[in-house]
Amino acid sequence: MTKIISIANQKGGVGKTTTTINLSTAMAAINKKILLVDSDPQGNASTGLGISNEERNPNLYDLIVAGGLNRKAIKKTNIPNLDVITSTQDLAAAEIELAEIKNRENLIRKILLEAPEYDFILIDCPPALGLLTINALVASHSVIIPMQCEFFALEGLSALINTIESIKSELNSEINIEGLVLTMFDKRNTLSSLVEKEVRDHFKEKVYKTVIPRNVRISEAPSHGKPVLVYDVGCVGSQAYIGLAKEVILNQ
Repeated sequence: MTKIISIANQKGGVGKTTTTINLSTAMAAINKKILLVDSDPQGNASTGLGISNEERNPNLYDLIVAGGLNRKAIKKTNIPNLDVITSTQDLAAAEIELAEIKNRENLIRKILLEAPEYDFILIDCPPALGLLTINALVASHSVIIPMQCEFFALEGLSALINTIESIKSELNSEINIEGLVLTMFDKRNTLSSLVEKEVRDHFKEKVYKTVIPRNVRISEAPSHGKPVLVYDVGCVGSQAYIGLAKEVILNQ
């Protein structure tokens, strides 16, 4: 059975899209068949996988408008076993248009129910708790929450957890928190270690053992339209995402 995982945090700049791209790539590298769904109107996950704007039609917005899956929307990437449903800025209009549609929380779930068989579908959510994120959560079995190792790491997290619990009680009884992953960890910075301790003390075994370091190669890779695992597989950032992929798969 396909496992659908949303990568979500309404706080921007926490490494959400970077985690989605590189976790997908690492899972594909160990022979898992992966579909990445870019549900962020910024389209950064699509860009990070080397999909140009000209190649993005049809995209997730078109599928939402049509109310179902068009197989042409599933694009092959340069990475074996990794496909993507892309996003463009048109998707921002969906937030407004969805408000007028009946059963608006179930549109992405309906689309993904028609998708071919994958081992995992990973949804890159926008940095907000709007209808696109709610759609993604309703479609998902679980959520991975990236958290940047900074002073305000826990700020706003309760709103996301409350949203997940509300969706669990009203719209999707299967959903749970898969895990929290600490990103942009700088071992030279005492604050990173303090944040790690605070998060682990609070969320216990829900926090992945693997932490994603602050790494220049991770930052450079998107400008080349590549996941860091393709850009520089030997760097510490790539090795961290390989470790995270192993943890996610072993926890299934």
